[in-house]
Amino acid sequence: MNEITGFRRNDGKVGIRNHVLVLPTVSCVNGVASRIGKAVPEAVAVTHGHGCGRGGPRDIEILFRILTGMMKNPNVGAVVLIGLGCEVSNVKNLAPMIADTGKPITILNVQEDGGSLKTAAKGIEAAKSYVAALGAQKRQPIAWEELLIAIECGGSDAMSGVTANVAMGAVSDWLVDRGATVMFGENTEMIGTAHVLARRAKDRKTGEEIEKMVDRAEVLTRDIMGELASLVISPGNMDGGMSSIAEKSMGCIVKGGTSVIHEVVDYGAVPARSGLVLQDGPGYDADSMSGFAASGAQLMFFSTGRGTPAGFPTVPVIKVASNSRVYRAMEDDIDVNAGLLVEGKSLGELREEMIERMVRVINGEPTKPEANDMGVFTFMTIHPPF
Repeated sequence: MNEITGFRRNDGKVGIRNHVLVLPTVSCVNGVASRIGKAVPEAVAVTHGHGCGRGGPRDIEILFRILTGMMKNPNVGAVVLIGLGCEVSNVKNLAPMIADTGKPITILNVQEDGGSLKTAAKGIEAAKSYVAALGAQKRQPIAWEELLIAIECGGSDAMSGVTANVAMGAVSDWLVDRGATVMFGENTEMIGTAHVLARRAKDRKTGEEIEKMVDRAEVLTRDIMGELASLVISPGNMDGGMSSIAEKSMGCIVKGGTSVIHEVVDYGAVPARSGLVLQDGPGYDADSMSGFAASGAQLMFFSTGRGTPAGFPTVPVIKVASNSRVYRAMEDDIDVNAGLLVEGKSLGELREEMIERMVRVINGEPTKPEANDMGVFTFMTIHPPF
């Protein structure tokens, strides 16, 4: 029942998808990447708004970590990297940082490869070649211990912390029991819960790191929002019945289940330990998902109470509705209806259904965001980014 398969990489990692990634190093060449993606729809071409050169050392560190993390993600089997030539995140800086993956990579520079159209033509040729090569690869058995699965929530409502996040927490505990690594983040959505999370820390040092992370998020929020800091939730959250960030946070953290917290990692950083891990990342859904992908997540769960179709370009995202109204209204976008928990279904039954769905997705079944091509790639670099 729980046998899972994936694609083994040269660096020992395993992916559950076998994507050709077309990645621009800077926003100036987004059009080139998009042109390649239109010509080779089997490839995953992403765009972003960063890379030119502004910012301090911390901003550059995050920029490089997210871009290289996108290429290193185990779900990516090959890369077409499109540079301009004069940007800080140029190919000469980025390429050496992924050399240890052993992935095939084509590196192009618009200023050196004949301009945008000629560069796009070269990229199209490379992408087609990689798609054909990856298409010949076969899935192999993999172990749960080889997986990093991220847990996200967005567009939350008053039911999120009662149904969807509770269900994802139950799945999280199941995964941790089987040796997988589970990660959740969104530090602004932990405000008011530092003491709760710290009690679950593996040791005192980890507990102190949790408290520092949440305290930083709260101080920054108060500096920016002033007297409105306690209300730093979206209009949609408030329309969904929430009253404060503390209320939202208590519902958010239950998505991590009840396991011991083994580590706190920076935004987009790769965890060194298995088990439950926290990421010190932003609360905005799309930025948060990019951090998880850069950390190496092969799969994400994403709960929503208000409804959002967003997924991620290279990582399958299983969408979980907190209530039946949203599920029925957006059935084409949402995979799981956790609203059934208040309509008679037991948590055990729903957890088993979610595990079965997860196994099918790992083995290749597309999620609703994948089938609908709803992948979103955006990230923060401005320091402090969250």
